[in-house]
Amino acid sequence: MGKLRVDEAEVQGKTVLVRVDFNVPLDGGQVSDDTRIAAALPTIRYLTGQGARVVLASHLGRPKGKRDPALSLAPVAMRLEQLLGSPVAFCESVVGPAAAGAVAELEPGGVLLLENLRFHAGEERNDPDFSRSLAELAHAYVSDAFGTVHRAHASIAGVASHFSQVACGFLIAKELEFLGRVLNQPLSPYVAILGGAKVGDKIQLVRSLLQRADTLLIGGAMAYTFLKALGHQVGASLLDEPHLELASQLLQEAADQGKAVLLPSDHLVASQATPEADVETCGVDIPEGRIGLDIGPESVARFQAALTQARMIVWNGPMGMFELPQFREGTFAIARAAADSAAMSLVGGGDSVAAVNQAGVAGRISHISTGGGASLKFLEGKSLPGIEVLTESGSPA
Repeated sequence: MGKLRVDEAEVQGKTVLVRVDFNVPLDGGQVSDDTRIAAALPTIRYLTGQGARVVLASHLGRPKGKRDPALSLAPVAMRLEQLLGSPVAFCESVVGPAAAGAVAELEPGGVLLLENLRFHAGEERNDPDFSRSLAELAHAYVSDAFGTVHRAHASIAGVASHFSQVACGFLIAKELEFLGRVLNQPLSPYVAILGGAKVGDKIQLVRSLLQRADTLLIGGAMAYTFLKALGHQVGASLLDEPHLELASQLLQEAADQGKAVLLPSDHLVASQATPEADVETCGVDIPEGRIGLDIGPESVARFQAALTQARMIVWNGPMGMFELPQFREGTFAIARAAADSAAMSLVGGGDSVAAVNQAGVAGRISHISTGGGASLKFLEGKSLPGIEVLTESGSPA
């Protein structure tokens, strides 16, 4: 995308503020999933290797502008120290004298993690004073929190105006490389897989994909809205009723553009969505009182056939309630098919990422996006505040 990368920026020996995404789950005061922390390590290690003093800033949860001990980043600092294999200082403040003092104590190559940005109401309001106070802590700024770039917050958008260069870290650079190829250099046949619950949540994504993809595979709960729009019976399945007419319009738009939309032709159903539920397979029409909870074997085979032919695959949203063991095979089969394909494959969205991890195929997916909402908005073709502020590669300092 032509944005300045951290290894092209002037960071040697400087104090560098780095916006990272350490919004990780905590359990009993410890990090229970360090995926997002590990994703930031290449950028942090590069900067420390350049003798930079690295000041890390992140949010955690939704404390609504107030200090909440349960959402402190202190456990994250301890886990980061373990992953880095070198000391990580932690400051209980974000801005002000205490933060400035902690930064001043950093040695070249040292790392400091500031407290939760969202303990300050100014963060989410993109308050100019808070942005300025953050910027005063450092000589340079690097953005590497892709999961937040769709938000115009102080640490993402506002702070950037105080630096002559705004570089992206290696994580964002990789996201831009793969998402940019999907958006601007699609390979045909291009197959998009959509799941999830509501059609209304993905209207713009569907329309954007229809401009580029050759085939859309639609599963998950949103498939029942499309099937109902075509006149099929969906039993007690989850239905986005306010968007039935929209589903009809989208199917017509696809037909008008000569794009194929594949919907499930059979389902795994049950009377209730519980681990004890008795599972049945039915055809395209779901009996009254039954809930569609996964795509059936015939649908799996049809979807797999489309993926086998693909040169580019984009996947967002599971095929069913894969959290329950008896309803995970459809989603896992799609994960395996995407991994087995020779296509460039991109997976985004928390549930889809969890599915490829649980299916054991994450290592064979070309790119797993770290930003659910950000990657969706990117693929919709929307402008992202945290990307817009990045300096163009080759721009003078």
